Amino acid sequence: MSVQKNSAQTSFQGVIGRTVQDSVPWWPERPKAPEGAPNVVYIVLDDTGFSHLGCYGSDISTPNIDKLAEGGLRYSNFHTTAICSPTRASLLTGRDAHSVGLSFVALSDTGYPNNRSRISRDSALISETLKASGYSTFAVGKWHLLPGDEISFAGPFEDWPLGRGFEHYYGFLGGETSQWNPELAMGNERIPQPRRAEEGYHLTEDLTDKAIDYIRKQKSAAPERPFFCYLAYGATHAPHHAPQSYIDAYKGKYDKGWDVVREEWFNRQKELGIIPANAELPPRNPGIRAWADLSADEQKLFARMQEVFAGFLQHLDDHIGRLVGYLEEIGQLDNTVIVLLSDNGASPEGGLLGSWNEWKNFNLGMRNDDLAGELARINELGTPAAYNHYPLGWAQVGNTPLKWYKTFVHAGGVKDPLIIHYPNRIKDGGGIRSQYHHVSDVTPTVLDLIGIEPPESVNGYAQRPLDGVSLQYTFDSEEAPTRKEIQLYEMVGNRAIWQQGWKAVARHVPGTSFEEDVWELYHTDEDFSENRNLADKHPEKLRHLIDLWWSEAETRGYLPLNGTYYLSRGDNDARRTGQKLTRTYYPSDFGLDVALSPNTRNQNYSFTAYVERESVQDEGVLVSFGGRFGGYSLFVQQNRLIFHYNYLGEKHTVITSELEVPVGAARLRFEFLQAPEGGGGTGRLFINEVKAGEGIIPQVASMVEGPGVFSVGENEVTPVSLVYEVPFRFSGLLYKVDFQAESLNFDEDQKLQLELAKD
Repeated sequence: MSVQKNSAQTSFQGVIGRTVQDSVPWWPERPKAPEGAPNVVYIVLDDTGFSHLGCYGSDISTPNIDKLAEGGLRYSNFHTTAICSPTRASLLTGRDAHSVGLSFVALSDTGYPNNRSRISRDSALISETLKASGYSTFAVGKWHLLPGDEISFAGPFEDWPLGRGFEHYYGFLGGETSQWNPELAMGNERIPQPRRAEEGYHLTEDLTDKAIDYIRKQKSAAPERPFFCYLAYGATHAPHHAPQSYIDAYKGKYDKGWDVVREEWFNRQKELGIIPANAELPPRNPGIRAWADLSADEQKLFARMQEVFAGFLQHLDDHIGRLVGYLEEIGQLDNTVIVLLSDNGASPEGGLLGSWNEWKNFNLGMRNDDLAGELARINELGTPAAYNHYPLGWAQVGNTPLKWYKTFVHAGGVKDPLIIHYPNRIKDGGGIRSQYHHVSDVTPTVLDLIGIEPPESVNGYAQRPLDGVSLQYTFDSEEAPTRKEIQLYEMVGNRAIWQQGWKAVARHVPGTSFEEDVWELYHTDEDFSENRNLADKHPEKLRHLIDLWWSEAETRGYLPLNGTYYLSRGDNDARRTGQKLTRTYYPSDFGLDVALSPNTRNQNYSFTAYVERESVQDEGVLVSFGGRFGGYSLFVQQNRLIFHYNYLGEKHTVITSELEVPVGAARLRFEFLQAPEGGGGTGRLFINEVKAGEGIIPQVASMVEGPGVFSVGENEVTPVSLVYEVPFRFSGLLYKVDFQAESLNFDEDQKLQLELAKD
């Protein structure tokens, strides 16, 4: 008779006898970090331009970041991918973002290997490598490395932080969120914010608290084990939110305007040595007017927007100081590698006027022209009542002395601050390094410092070689030539290639042929700000680099090119097929990301809620999307059925039923019929299939209603309507909500009503 052994027995390397007296025990070794391995902290700033930090030339107070620079190294020739998700993918893997599946921001899987909106399994994150090497790992803050349609209770969770080597996670999963009222997740689930903005909550403080808490708990439980903390702040991405005292500290400081401030920062950069003495300040970017040519109202508004941004950054610096101070307090600072960087250049998403609500710009294609409306809200900027972004003129200042912005692969989009602080290894505190490097070089540097070879296989997946090279050689020499040989760039069709001090770059206009793109040529070793286009003087060099871009792009997985900002998955929805689309949703306190929300844009739709009320007191939200800055809500209040459409926080349409909602079981329906020419439509309310109300909604969002989530049975984060407070959960029984979208005919009466409402 044979005895079948289980898997634990077959892997056992001791001896199993009949009793312990004739057996030999054995314990598998746990992963152990190399002797003396340092802790590692990545601090990622968002949309912070090359010159924004005080130690990179600005007049914004960042003493704590400056102190890291004084004790470490600043890099003046460091590059990213021009936008957030790809930079984070490259940072965490040590590889080119296109090659790991993130050529653009994480939205959806487009069906091509270079844009899966997730990091491929053959490219392990440093968290996975370090966890297998005996490190504790935790991520805090912005993730934005998975498709939006996977941000739900159902997952899948393989590409959430806990699925990619992090043992703990606290933060927000999307690309941006309110600093005052964020959409938070912890582990594998959504959670409410710990306290409200009215109680003094701010996301930057919360994330810092959590990072310190994780470090404290880890060092208490396993003091001998090093940790890896990935701390990705929401700051300084819009919305620009800061406590009032920080904003007021800059009152009047930017009244002199962006032209003067840009010159001052440029001169300070030369004094600091962060740019070469021969660097040139290019002319203003196209579309930006001279400050002197602006009206008094424009100057007043724009100066305040920059004051808010400066306060936002200083507030962030204070909390980075708290984290660094805690490491010092527990005796871990000297043995911690701190890498601080920004993910791309300063953002152009505020458009020419900026906005109190950046979602206006998204829906209007950056064509906001409502100066009077913006000025009327000037005192709300930076507060929970705004979702604000500064204008292009200040974004250009943030990228001094570089041209263009985030999403461009000219220097203004890809050249960013990098500070490395590691006292146990770096002895040239305050040094500046000018070797050409890329974000893909950071993780190879850290592995080199620890003494860990990149694994050949992770979780059963054979690994691609790293694309990055270690920067450790720069720690001891500011004169050593760069070990980087070549670097490609591509972002929404904008393309560039750098090789041996020369850069070819082309700006792509969405909707045009790639063959029409005009390539420029810069000798970056001699022209720091890419100001002197040498394409006509060196056509052979330009041709060589263009051809090299195409050949390398094919090898490195950069193709196919797309060239648009809004990439879709191509789902079989009603807009594309003309067929009826029906979905059923059930009450949940886990709201759905916009990618999973019903498509209410550019088509006719209805929501039908199946409810049961025990009394006339039962009320609350049946279905909602968004909040204070745009969205919709269908709810019962004071015994009436109400639909509230909030157009970008500015135009509110309320349709109230003429009939009362009965006690007992009922079917409550809202129906939207789009106007034939678009722009708006008619909303109708039905109670048990009896028409109970109707109204014209003159304007609806063309892209996304606003920031927030889709919820059934409540309104999360901020209220769509000010007649209730969140979450305003429905207090009766809500069984389900059916969503239906289909093509409906418009009657002549509806067309006439809509035209009258527009007049």
